[in-house]
Amino acid sequence: MPTELTVPRQNAAPLQVGLDDGQCIFVLGANGTGKSSLMHAFYKEHHATGRRISAHRQTWFSSSSLNLSPQQKRQTEQTIQGQDRLDDARWKDDYSAHRTNIAVYDLIDAENVRARKIAGAVDGGDMELAKALSKADAPIKIINELLKLSSIPIEISVHKNEQVMASKSGGGLYSVAKLSDGERNALLIAANVLTVPAGTLLLIDEPERHLHRSIISPLLTLLFRNRTDCKFVVSTHDVLLPLDNPHAKTILIRSCIYNNNETPVSWDVDLVPADAPIDETIRKDILGARRKVLFVEGAESSLDKPLYGLVFPDVSVVAKGGCPEVETAVAGIRATPDLHWVHAFGLIDNDRRTADEITQLKAQGVYALSVYTVESIYYHPEIQRRVADRHTAVTGENAATRVAAAKAGALDAVTPHIQRLSARAIEKKIRHEIDKSRPTQAQIVAGNLVNIAVDVAGILAAEQAKLQALIAAGNVQEIICRYPVRETPALNGIATRLGFQDRRQYENAVRKLLMDDATALNFVRGLFDTLYADVNA
Repeated sequence: MPTELTVPRQNAAPLQVGLDDGQCIFVLGANGTGKSSLMHAFYKEHHATGRRISAHRQTWFSSSSLNLSPQQKRQTEQTIQGQDRLDDARWKDDYSAHRTNIAVYDLIDAENVRARKIAGAVDGGDMELAKALSKADAPIKIINELLKLSSIPIEISVHKNEQVMASKSGGGLYSVAKLSDGERNALLIAANVLTVPAGTLLLIDEPERHLHRSIISPLLTLLFRNRTDCKFVVSTHDVLLPLDNPHAKTILIRSCIYNNNETPVSWDVDLVPADAPIDETIRKDILGARRKVLFVEGAESSLDKPLYGLVFPDVSVVAKGGCPEVETAVAGIRATPDLHWVHAFGLIDNDRRTADEITQLKAQGVYALSVYTVESIYYHPEIQRRVADRHTAVTGENAATRVAAAKAGALDAVTPHIQRLSARAIEKKIRHEIDKSRPTQAQIVAGNLVNIAVDVAGILAAEQAKLQALIAAGNVQEIICRYPVRETPALNGIATRLGFQDRRQYENAVRKLLMDDATALNFVRGLFDTLYADVNA
């Protein structure tokens, strides 16, 4: 029978999510977004069929033996069920030790029930039934298989006096109370899942807290497969856990509103359907991201991402490598109806693109920098001046002198590289000229002779003359914005002449400037065409 989960939402109708036996939903969000509150709300809504499994609760065993009578176990479970429905159960647990005791009880009881059924069939002379019952594995056997497949080299067994013991890699026996934190947590999760009645709604809260994802991911996947008669809701910080289970739905949770700072009343959430036709790399990008995503060139460690994070503070900035990857990611999200709540934008280097190219890309949601590369922003003369003012206010030096020295050093560093910088700057233009001369379909069908001629030498000579003129005029701004000066010693020279040890220290100072100075930040935003306004529209 399907279970309907309800999530009250901020300024929107409640999110209704149906969950059938064998299905799983991941609740994904950062710390403080209300994941535990939502899991608690789900339990309160379905406490009659729910079982909570929380990683932040006690994971140590007070004993490896069965120390509860059947009556005590039933009474304790009833008390825990009542306690778990209280509001303070979201953050408080007075029955942590009892939960682990119940887990041991259930393991031993399942073993005993199986043995009694087989013995009863044998005593009754029904050997066929006994054989059939023996083929149904006990939870402990399944747990051992799961632990092995999850790369946990321990084996659990029940011994006299109903003690649950462990052995590692075939070694001697020892009490399960002596297992490591991660081993105990894996055992408790598995024991709870494998011993609940069919139809149980299992609410597993942050299972990765005590286990590395290389262990918890296969363990969860195997548990899902073993309990297709149950339903699962798993809250996590780990973006990759939902990716490891592509048939699961994912609730992206961003924040929670509390009544009087105590009782949760609504959440800011979105649902990623299990069957949404989303490329795996894009799914990874949007899980855990804000609703607005900016795909940029470069790597996670490049200069681009930290700068763009300051310029676009309410947007998730995702580095995608090169321009084609940025374009593909934006197009993929914008073409997927199931991702209507994700607003995707792209930002790529200018690379001397033509005006037509820039207009076409912008229509697709991909914006080109108004300057050559991101270094053109870091080392823009206006930014140099502002950084120098802040730096010399501490050192007592003259800011104008420092800026003049940086300008002279940049011009000296660029001069020996005029030909190479000019050649690099016209690469796009040369390709564009060749593209314009490509034969049409009619010319190809007619078999006409097509000659493509591009005056490379003339274009290069004109570009060299332009760069020489900029150097002669001392126009550092135009040089930095127009040419790939990062391929010369110019940037390091600017940094050191401004009084910094190296580029890295200077670039850190630029980011600190943008954190502190709203005017400087607005100036930089103006270098991104209309992207900032469009993202915040």
